[in-house]
Amino acid sequence: MLSPVRLISEAAELAARRHNGMARKGRGSEPYVNHLAEVANLLATATGGADAELVAAGWLHDTIEDTDTTREELAAKFSDRVASLVVECTDDMRLPKAERRRRQVIDAPKKSADAKLIKIADKISNIGARIHAEPNPEERDDLVDYTGWAERVVAGCRGGNPWLDTKFDDAVKAARASL
Repeated sequence: MLSPVRLISEAAELAARRHNGMARKGRGSEPYVNHLAEVANLLATATGGADAELVAAGWLHDTIEDTDTTREELAAKFSDRVASLVVECTDDMRLPKAERRRRQVIDAPKKSADAKLIKIADKISNIGARIHAEPNPEERDDLVDYTGWAERVVAGCRGGNPWLDTKFDDAVKAARASL
């Protein structure tokens, strides 16, 4: 069993390596690893740093979805709980985007308490990345569309961490204010 610090450090390293060269949607096409770091940091802050496996899962939440990483690999390297949380947050990329989005809304209330926290942190990060100082019409439409959908997903995830719920509400307010 890895120590909490090593667990998080190794999760960050694997996430960074597997997402190497990928750019994030939104402001400035920043490196994708910035999104993973933000999600992990939100989870660490929300839990007072008390749950290393949750923070590790935050780092890794997109690895199965975006790379050739497997559940078995994550379970062997980290823990079954980390792997299970990542799987629980993974979309089936074989489905069309509209269907993936529909399923996230439907499945959100059925997720484990910890997967719900990851989903909220993910949506906070993604809304923030879509906020532009002077959005063009396409950026504005994307922000409105994404924020509305994220609100429907997060509606099924609320209640597990008041701080994250408030951070999400703040992200939505910032998005609306930027329009």
